[in-house]
Amino acid sequence: MQRMTERDTLRDRGRALEEEYFRRRDQELIERLRAKAEAERTQQALGESTGLTDPEILKQLQELGFTPDTIALLPIMPILQVAWAEGGITPRERDLIEKFATARGIEPGSPADAQLMDWLANRPDDRVFEGAGRLIRAMLDAGSPVVQDLSAEQLVEYCEKVASASGGILGLGRISLDERTLLTSIASDLEARRR
Repeated sequence: MQRMTERDTLRDRGRALEEEYFRRRDQELIERLRAKAEAERTQQALGESTGLTDPEILKQLQELGFTPDTIALLPIMPILQVAWAEGGITPRERDLIEKFATARGIEPGSPADAQLMDWLANRPDDRVFEGAGRLIRAMLDAGSPVVQDLSAEQLVEYCEKVASASGGILGLGRISLDERTLLTSIASDLEARRR
């Protein structure tokens, strides 16, 4: 009789472990499906806010961390890249970037503003800068509302303003070699796609 009870106990325990395993697996699958659905909703919202339909471009935007709430920051990325070219952002560069952001509709306290403040304090990863450049070109070519009132030339001019904001004696007219090289690269990338 005792043996029977031990077998029953082992069998019951085995069933309980098996049920727990499958419950966890089901939960993991449900979470993956939820995450996938959320990513698809975000991608659709990005498409609506950018006017872009290419799923690969929308996926790249998501991978770089852009959301419908922060997509307005995309045209600011080359300007931030120039400001960070020498390892830090000066108060004058920061002021120009904040003015540009305000002119682009970034409201104080918004998610985009919070992200910008983070990028002003902490340099974004190079892959964000590189990816943003490609995506800006795609948006310029597609006539996206995110960049519709901004030309490649205007963007390069603003990058030059930021680069010269803190250079030279009294901050006048001096752009560092690192900034000049970066400006040439940004101008080349943006102009190449506009022709």
